[in-house]
Amino acid sequence: MTNRKLEVLTPQNCQIIFIDQQPQMAFGVQSIDRQVLKNNVVALAKAAKVFNIPTVLTTVETESFSGHTFPELLDALPGQDILERTSMNSWDDQKVRDALAANGKQKIVVSGLWTEVCNNTFALCAMLEGDYEIYMVADASGGTTKEAHDYAMQRMIQAGVIPVTWQQVMLEWQRDWAHKDTYNAVMDIAKEHSGAYGIGVDYAYTMVHKAPSRQKSEHRTLAPVHAPVR
Repeated sequence: MTNRKLEVLTPQNCQIIFIDQQPQMAFGVQSIDRQVLKNNVVALAKAAKVFNIPTVLTTVETESFSGHTFPELLDALPGQDILERTSMNSWDDQKVRDALAANGKQKIVVSGLWTEVCNNTFALCAMLEGDYEIYMVADASGGTTKEAHDYAMQRMIQAGVIPVTWQQVMLEWQRDWAHKDTYNAVMDIAKEHSGAYGIGVDYAYTMVHKAPSRQKSEHRTLAPVHAPVR
């Protein structure tokens, strides 16, 4: 019998769900810097858009508690329906189950808040009741403490969830730099969101390959003028 978990993620074999990437949920996150969290979530969404990954976006108690989804995330997924619910567990909402089923992919990449509640319950129920495979994006999810995040990840891993990171997922989708139809878009995401790697790409493009700097505004470089030294 083939072990499906040995299959790498491809644009053809998976879908993605973003769970409760909302301000009040982010306020409670202590397991990861919240600006880093938002950076990673938005980068993952941009990558999903580049590779045409079927996407589900859920929210909980938007008006009464959690607030509206990060605008940067919504802008990365233009036209995406937002599936509102009341349960902490996205699996409890029939709209979510129907959307996942309609996408027709058994591998689900998950980014959500909080790891120990919404991600954990969704993952366990989707595996048990839906026979889905879950790929939990650890650095695009967050918990109320580092321990809460870490132990929730451990619990899910023991149950069969596969831990991944956002850049790992994007590069697994890309797989081969010869895939030129997505190459430039992936590099754009890396330059904007991948920290030291992105800075290195910018350096290589401009200093080695002599490409123009990628800023959109015009700037003059003024030559040095040595002042008198006393």
